[in-house]
Amino acid sequence: MGGGAEMMLDDAQEQALIIAAFAAAEQAYAPYSDYPVGAALLFDDGAVITGCNVENASYGLALCAETVAVAKAMGEGRRGGLVAVAVVGLKADAEPITPCGRCRQVLNEVAALGATDPLVLCVSKDDVRRVTLSALLPHAFGPSHLG
Repeated sequence: MGGGAEMMLDDAQEQALIIAAFAAAEQAYAPYSDYPVGAALLFDDGAVITGCNVENASYGLALCAETVAVAKAMGEGRRGGLVAVAVVGLKADAEPITPCGRCRQVLNEVAALGATDPLVLCVSKDDVRRVTLSALLPHAFGPSHLG
């Protein structure tokens, strides 16, 4: 990754994406961790696709919010065009929540398909950390490595 197109969001776009992620987190199924997470993906056509974490009694089978949102986007035929991502945790009182390693890789796959470097909004109740995906996942492995 890296070197791809990066887009800046205006305040209204950023706020709308964060609100969508919080709404998604409200739908989370997190009975084991009690840590509801929501994600919202913004695409270059203005579409916003959301996801929430879905836990499972077999902990390793849990799905992260970002992965659910990416699966929904792919299921709708989206390939590339990822502009920005917001990730929120309803229990995140201190530091802004960031995507886990697996989710960074999953987001990288969508970004690589459109040669973008999406802005990732890592959100807590009182703070928003803005970072590019390439900064969260430097030297990422992606589709180009399989060519």
